[in-house]
Amino acid sequence: MKRTEPKFVVCVKNKDYAASLELRKLYQVVSDETASKLHQIRVIDESGEDYLYPEEYFVAVQLPLAAEKAIRRAAGVRS
Repeated sequence: MKRTEPKFVVCVKNKDYAASLELRKLYQVVSDETASKLHQIRVIDESGEDYLYPEEYFVAVQLPLAAEKAIRRAAGVRS
């Protein structure tokens, strides 16, 4: 069974990336199969752009559909 990639993660570690990642903050995941194979995760960080980070810096979270839609609307992303 293929693992479902999370849509959102929470930052739990930001060593060497304090300017780009805030602890305990929710980040949107951008799908990247190659990164996943290298134990990396692509997220939209504080710059507003997507970058790769070590996957152990994050914990996947499952949001209620209403919360996910509200976050996407606030970010200007259509679902």
